[in-house]
Amino acid sequence: MIDDAKITAGLGKCYSGVVHDMMRAMGLRNFTLPHEITPLMPEKTLCGPAFTIEGRVDDTADAHATLIEWTGLLSKAPAGHVWVCQPHTHDLAQMGELSAETLQKKGVLGCVLDGMARDTNFLIEIGFQTWRRGHTPKDIVGRWLPTRTGAPIHIGDVMIEQGDFLLGDRDGMVRVPRALAAEIAEKSAVAMATESKVRTAIIGGVDPQQAYLKYGKF
Repeated sequence: MIDDAKITAGLGKCYSGVVHDMMRAMGLRNFTLPHEITPLMPEKTLCGPAFTIEGRVDDTADAHATLIEWTGLLSKAPAGHVWVCQPHTHDLAQMGELSAETLQKKGVLGCVLDGMARDTNFLIEIGFQTWRRGHTPKDIVGRWLPTRTGAPIHIGDVMIEQGDFLLGDRDGMVRVPRALAAEIAEKSAVAMATESKVRTAIIGGVDPQQAYLKYGKF
């Protein structure tokens, strides 16, 4: 049985570059989210299993209906997860003040949006890490409806399944397959320890090529 909290803690101590390199070495492909999706707080790492959401624009939707559907999504969000949304629009904010505060109180770790956010000063104030493409004051009321949750979604060329782990820091965000997450976290920790040895050797005057040949890492 996969221990989500343990993997989140282990991966969260790694940085995206070393996890990327480890997955590349394992032969994995298409796991780096588009660079246009960036963190609201670059100094804050976000790591955890995904709660996946997909939706669509519907300009004929009733305002009440959209808010019933949206608050229903908030109710479904599980603690210890990352809210990950493919809204199929870059025109509307998919996260704002009340939603972020609600999710944070439920124990949701942060969000990743292939879209926009708003109320960003408040999101920063409460420390709710939000990955997004940009900002807009326009919200979803009367304009957007969810279509499914817990199903695979695509962000760029990355397929994210419910429960896959995401790790994002200042350099970017990677998707870690759930079935391999424990192994990747362990290997990444070993790789970081090896990098520390290489760094120490170079600082001590060892030629960088010799350091690479000795430790097999650079």
